[in-house]
Amino acid sequence: MWWPVIGALVAGFVGWIDPRTLGVGYDNIDALVQGHFGLAVLLSFGALKFISWVISLGSGTSGGTLAPLFMIGGSLGAALAIGFNYALPAFHIDLRIAALVGMAAIFAGSSRALLTAVVFAFETTRQPAALLPLLGGCTAAYLISALIMRNTIMTEKIARRGVRVPSEYAADYLEQVSVGTACSRDVATLKTTQALAEVRRWLNDEAPHSHHQGFPVVDERGRVQGVLTRRSLLDPQWHYTLTLGELITRPPVAVNENHSLREAADHMVAESVGRVVVVSKDDPHKLVGILTRGDILAAHGKRLREARYAGRHIKLGKSNKPSPAA
Repeated sequence: MWWPVIGALVAGFVGWIDPRTLGVGYDNIDALVQGHFGLAVLLSFGALKFISWVISLGSGTSGGTLAPLFMIGGSLGAALAIGFNYALPAFHIDLRIAALVGMAAIFAGSSRALLTAVVFAFETTRQPAALLPLLGGCTAAYLISALIMRNTIMTEKIARRGVRVPSEYAADYLEQVSVGTACSRDVATLKTTQALAEVRRWLNDEAPHSHHQGFPVVDERGRVQGVLTRRSLLDPQWHYTLTLGELITRPPVAVNENHSLREAADHMVAESVGRVVVVSKDDPHKLVGILTRGDILAAHGKRLREARYAGRHIKLGKSNKPSPAA
């Protein structure tokens, strides 16, 4: 509970030094974009506001980010413009435009909201001359932020709590692949009327297709009744005279061939299984194939290979390989 108190003490002490650092600061923002502050005021005010805001926000108290960023960025932008005008007076940099660009750029970099910062600054000032500098400054700030910052100022606290915050948005590849294109259709099926002794002999003889870890079990009409694993079929607790239909303890976990791999993966997790039966879109009891975790990983591996192939550069230079005559 003492952290907010410490933050308040620091903010109050800085405010005692420079009262302009206290409050929302809209009047300070207005003075910055009108060019009313000199170099000494810009440097002192920007530094003190930065110290006050950082310590106050880091102490855990509730506080905004937009207005403080505008004041800090505006002070820095105007101070840099004064320095450039002193070193390179031929450029005639407008302090008001520089302060506005500094405000928008620091917001674009810290929040990584490029277009929002540009449109917000342009819409509030309605200065067409500032549009091009705003685009350049905000784009540069955005790129630098993307290179050196893992999280934005809006998501840093969430990330520190262990919540993964995606910085980029992309389409889910598994959502784009249907189960029917990824499943294995060459499936060895067993019948409910088969005796366990017969199936065990088939497994021990290592007959074709007997190396699978799971086998769909169908009835006389070819309707799927369940799935039996290799482990359950070879389990010694089951007597060899039992039929496969008597070993089935749960209905089959099935997905439609038109479902996506994302839906199938979610279904596997929800049912705690490593394979699901794939049924026809027209008949929910007609077996089409079987989908395993390996099939989902193989589809994901295909995406990785395609991404690596797409990232290769095309070499247009002459090949260094010797000719067949050599």
